[in-house]
Amino acid sequence: MDPQQLESVAGWMSRHVAGFEGPLTATKFEVGQSNPTFRLDSPSGAYVLRRKPLGNLLKSAHAVDREFRVQKALAETQVPVARMHALCEDESVIGSMFYVMDLVEGRSFVDPSMPQETPQNRAAIINEMIRVLAAIHDVDLTATGLADYGPPGSYYERQFARWVKQYRASETEEITDMEALIDWLGAHMPADDGQRTLVHGDYRIDNMLFAPDGTDCRAVLDWELSTLGHPYADLAGVIMQWQLPPGAEGRGLAGIDRAAAGLPSDAEFVARYCALRGLSSIDNFGFYVAFAFFRMAAILQGVKKRALDGNAANPEKGLKLGAFVPRFAELGLEARSHG
Repeated sequence: MDPQQLESVAGWMSRHVAGFEGPLTATKFEVGQSNPTFRLDSPSGAYVLRRKPLGNLLKSAHAVDREFRVQKALAETQVPVARMHALCEDESVIGSMFYVMDLVEGRSFVDPSMPQETPQNRAAIINEMIRVLAAIHDVDLTATGLADYGPPGSYYERQFARWVKQYRASETEEITDMEALIDWLGAHMPADDGQRTLVHGDYRIDNMLFAPDGTDCRAVLDWELSTLGHPYADLAGVIMQWQLPPGAEGRGLAGIDRAAAGLPSDAEFVARYCALRGLSSIDNFGFYVAFAFFRMAAILQGVKKRALDGNAANPEKGLKLGAFVPRFAELGLEARSHG
């Protein structure tokens, strides 16, 4: 963010953020590939600014206004979120829509195996992850004003149509496994069972901040893909992530002795979630995991396309992430029999 933009943001914050005092300095976070994210420091405290990226964007993508709305609505619930300050829809301020929220001090775990933690802490952190996920899906939509946060109808049919369209819009080559996965998902769409909850859309441990010296969650971040929909989408997203290789790139748990590490198996994670939400079990869970791989492949394809077009926050990383699309499609086909 250049000095002129910083001055413009400071002027806007002085009018819209209670107690704000300038001047500002800004530091860009390396995370937040989709929506560029900055730490703002000032005499009145530290803030975070999330903005839409510049350039031609896919319709409905990078919805920072929705991120702002849902986090503001969750302020008094059991879902931990950062405190929202203000949304700026006036693109003349810095060239795109943005919002400002509190900076939450906490730990982020890029690698879900949490190699620096004890088995006891790992178990506590994952149990907290399950608790927060169940809390998201138990949010009272009427009391929070979120009853109209997503369109009606079958969530999976809607999501399937959306992500096929998004994938086609950013497609750069034909991927055989992706075509096979799209065909299988379309042919095995489950009937709508009537479940309709708040859905985070990208629920992973690296989108959570935990207490600097504890295991409780201080904030769930990155609500760009949130909507009203089917809760199994978030649950399957966690299980999908864990099928990937461990480490900073794969961010999964494949090949790890989970019992020795204090980490639950896929089945244990799902069972604990079901217990918190009063569910007996989940039928055809393989569909939900396969869909999660498909959707992530479509998202990564969009990241790749933005990098190729010069619109990514970090083009080099965008191309690297885009290279995983064929592997996600392959894993999606493998996941059909999961659970």
